[in-house]
Amino acid sequence: MRLAFVFPGQGAQYVGMGRSLYQQYETARAVFAEADQTLGFSLSELCFAGPEDQLKLTYHTQPALLTVSTAAHRVFAEQTGLDPLVVAGHSLGEYSAVVAAGGLPFAQAVSLVYRRGRWMEEAVPSGQGTMAAVLGLDGEALAAVCRNASTGGELVQVANLNCPGQVVISGHTGAVARASELAKAAGARRVIPLEVSGPFHCELMRPAADQLTTALQSASFVNTRVPVVANVDAQARTAAAAIRQALIDQLVQPVRWEEDVRAMLALGAEAFVEFGPGTVLSGLIKKIDRRIPTFHVEDESSLRETIQALQG
Repeated sequence: MRLAFVFPGQGAQYVGMGRSLYQQYETARAVFAEADQTLGFSLSELCFAGPEDQLKLTYHTQPALLTVSTAAHRVFAEQTGLDPLVVAGHSLGEYSAVVAAGGLPFAQAVSLVYRRGRWMEEAVPSGQGTMAAVLGLDGEALAAVCRNASTGGELVQVANLNCPGQVVISGHTGAVARASELAKAAGARRVIPLEVSGPFHCELMRPAADQLTTALQSASFVNTRVPVVANVDAQARTAAAAIRQALIDQLVQPVRWEEDVRAMLALGAEAFVEFGPGTVLSGLIKKIDRRIPTFHVEDESSLRETIQALQG
């Protein structure tokens, strides 16, 4: 069975994530130890014990998710020897995908995403930006809504095209509120404000993208062993320079997750394995094509279930 490996982004985190794999496998312990040493504080303790308010700070969440996802993938690879046909990650998860594909050393990636989180939080003052999930309206209709709602020096843009009928918008708080009302008037079934620390994947992240560009230019990217499907355009990349540029661009452009999944299917993927906390991506994949098998690895029990299903 030809597998696509996928990696979740911010919002999937929870206190206790990764602990089961850490307790059971030296490979997982090595990943957490490398993260702790690189960052200079106990990220592992934050993952396993919290507190939750610290774990959900963007600059903690991002390296924590990368670490748990990488540990899960490395344990799975060690146990099974299975390689993917293609990889992809949702937003922050794209870094996990690049690491899994051999395109960037884990220690550099965990340092990068810690700083990425800092810059994202600093880009827009607290309370001035937000995001909302819009259900029941397609991306094209919502883009028109966002254009109409972007007035008075405030902007709102489409940020995540997750699956049919689920699109996230991002921007200034006032513009997101206007777009939310216009979306309902245009036929949206529901609009859900998101608990986020900033307006990600829109032009308001430009200051963060500028800082990230400099950091990524000095990172040791190499060509990947398998293709990485990028959020920005759903194109598969293996060249180091192209992967680096996609990571720069994704901070201010929409995450095209539905297109990513369809691109992986077009490349020949027959099933998806999600590495890291939760099953958010598996749920989205089922909404894109319910016939496609999905599996996940986040702890000992899900690891065993997935191995049994794939090898049974």
